[in-house]
Amino acid sequence: MGDRMDGKIVLITGGASRPGIGAAVGERLAAEGATVVLSDVDLAGVQETARLIREKGGDASAVQHDVASQDDWERVIADLLAEYGRLDVLVNNAGILEVASVASDRAVPALRSQFDVNVVGSFIGTQAAVKAMRQSGGGSIINLSSVAGLVGFRGSASYAASNGAVKLFSKSVALEVAAYNIRVNTVHPGIIRTNMQDQGAESNAENYEAIEAAIPAGRLGEPLDIANCVLFLASDESTYVTGAEFVVDGGYTAQ
Repeated sequence: MGDRMDGKIVLITGGASRPGIGAAVGERLAAEGATVVLSDVDLAGVQETARLIREKGGDASAVQHDVASQDDWERVIADLLAEYGRLDVLVNNAGILEVASVASDRAVPALRSQFDVNVVGSFIGTQAAVKAMRQSGGGSIINLSSVAGLVGFRGSASYAASNGAVKLFSKSVALEVAAYNIRVNTVHPGIIRTNMQDQGAESNAENYEAIEAAIPAGRLGEPLDIANCVLFLASDESTYVTGAEFVVDGGYTAQ
């Protein structure tokens, strides 16, 4: 156990999936001393993630949360503030992926559903966190995007659009709130070994095989690779970092 996050109150969305980035971030930050609140629409799943973190000595709890619902965000933040008095870090990790060709009948429905969760959910959460953090003197907001928000991927136009939106709204908010000691940054995972990536690979196998073969690091990423980056942005080691994007992709987008 470390102390890089001692005393910090952290909310992480999308914490139910295992293996998953939210669960890995929760475990990593709790191991460094954070008090972690994990949220997810899947209550049983996120409760199990919190239990596993506590089993390893971390301080973690779970709450049911639909990130696309503004009412849910208001409830979750109000309950957290009532319990702990402040919010130091928000990790907007909850997201969905639906692979759909732009010419398919699923293209527009996939666009709408992914924007609801990936963009609207992260935006409402960022807004709620800014309000809470202004009351307590600052904090760090980390919005998970994707390398698909930086470069194009065949068959993933709607997913790419949602992640590009997360990147740019985060930069704009960072400019608005820097004076309040609130930092806003994005993390862009590459191909990470998670449940969501497994689903994408199954529905887009040919393209995923080519993508995996092109990773310079020679392997898929692990959720811990992303969690380590989030830890830096959540900690006081990154107090002069805001409006930035961090790419964790084994060199894929450097080509």
